[in-house]
Amino acid sequence: MYKVFVNDKPLFLTNKIQKETDFQLFLLDSIDISRLVVKMFNNKVKKAYLYHPDEKEIMRKLKSKMPVNKAAGGLVYNKNGEVLFIFRNGKWDLPKGGIEKGEKRKDAAMREVEEETGVGKLTVTGKLTKTYHVFKRNGKYKLKVTHWYEMKSSFSGEFQPQLEEGIEKVAWLKPEEITEALQNSYQNIKLLFKAETANG
Repeated sequence: MYKVFVNDKPLFLTNKIQKETDFQLFLLDSIDISRLVVKMFNNKVKKAYLYHPDEKEIMRKLKSKMPVNKAAGGLVYNKNGEVLFIFRNGKWDLPKGGIEKGEKRKDAAMREVEEETGVGKLTVTGKLTKTYHVFKRNGKYKLKVTHWYEMKSSFSGEFQPQLEEGIEKVAWLKPEEITEALQNSYQNIKLLFKAETANG
């Protein structure tokens, strides 16, 4: 099962028919995806399931119904076990951005971390889960697929928040501060930390 967030509301892609309780179930083959997305953005639908019998085909089907934007980002630890966060649009987030043509995902993730925060001396230590969310750009809804990497950094210089990307603040957060920051973050970022705790 995949979880795609639309304005922080969950859209589940599933190959199991479930009885509707607090959500609506739609058939992926016949759904007008943009109408559903608009309803979710306007709070008319809080939670939805898209059904397709073949789990292997399910994400491909969704991608065939809307433009896809590929991104990569980093969950970066320093030597004190603190995690690199950025503050943008009134929320705590992790550095990430679009993958350029011909660029490897891992390289894109490292480049974006450095561009958005000024933090260098990065080493990729593992591959994390992929996250999915729908966003609106130039009047069109797009599916963003973000590939996440765990990284370590020995950087100890000054942060350089990428102001033109709307980043107001960059910070190393201690484990107890992360819990607080996640209260004011995105569902996908919370998912990453859940997966990290489960694996760690």
